[in-house]
Amino acid sequence: MTSILYIHGLNSSPASTKASQLIRAVQHADLSAQLRVPALHHHPRQAIEQLQAAIAELGRPLLVGSSLGGYYATYLAQQHGLDALLINPAVTPHKRFDGHLGPQTNHYTGETWQLTHDHVQALAELEVAPPRDPQRYHVWLQTADETLDYRHAQAYYAGCTLDIREGGDHSYQGFAERLPEILSLAGFAPAIWQDFDFSTL
Repeated sequence: MTSILYIHGLNSSPASTKASQLIRAVQHADLSAQLRVPALHHHPRQAIEQLQAAIAELGRPLLVGSSLGGYYATYLAQQHGLDALLINPAVTPHKRFDGHLGPQTNHYTGETWQLTHDHVQALAELEVAPPRDPQRYHVWLQTADETLDYRHAQAYYAGCTLDIREGGDHSYQGFAERLPEILSLAGFAPAIWQDFDFSTL
């Protein structure tokens, strides 16, 4: 079944800009039943359980992962043989939390929680080798990402379809205008959205 599983990043939610734009585009096309945008738990083990359940519901969705969601998507894509679109994805995030353990706040829900060594260990357990079948991965990077150095992803996903754009930021500027590409990658027919102005999202 043609479908999409959107995987948000750390301290994000389905209310984030990209997730909201994707949800509205899919609603316009009357395809909401074929999209899942779960509100992920902050602990990686519970988040992965949620994502495994969503994959079981959808069958073989296109995984669209942003930031830490890109790290999750890579693990799941390799496990299930799925296609993935990764947007400014995190690479080995468990190695980049030095000095960041402690209180965290979700930017959208206001939830506060404690980032612990167990979170970091759980992330380490999800680390996989660079993709063995790189044709299944599309990676969108913006060079002015203020949160992650895009060059880490550029190196890790070197054999994949890389789209590197100058400037931008971690949230990925211009995402709405690229939604037709996402819908196409997921297998939806262009006729579904050809009359829609994505710049209005």
